[in-house]
Amino acid sequence: MSDWIDVAAVEDFMPGMCRVVETGDISIAIFNLDGCYYAIENRCTHEEAELSDGALEGDQIVCPLHGARFSVVTGAVLTPPAYESLRTFPVRVTNSWVEVDAEAEWNIA
Repeated sequence: MSDWIDVAAVEDFMPGMCRVVETGDISIAIFNLDGCYYAIENRCTHEEAELSDGALEGDQIVCPLHGARFSVVTGAVLTPPAYESLRTFPVRVTNSWVEVDAEAEWNIA
């Protein structure tokens, strides 16, 4: 069963922004890339740094610790020192609210 969590009102979630949702022991980073929303686990698979603190460059997030790059769209690891991809989560817009499904089966690129 899905457990959709409100992230932000669409009008308050501008392109290029990142929002973080904590649920249980999972931190999820949700990104607005030109009006499309994507959600990844908010931890680098190399040293567990919070990716939401990193630089967003196009559709890539750069880990603030050692510079590993990940695709925000697919969760795929793009550069070392990380070698393991990120979990991704479904995102939808309902009644002008961005929502993430933290209970969905995780996708791993």
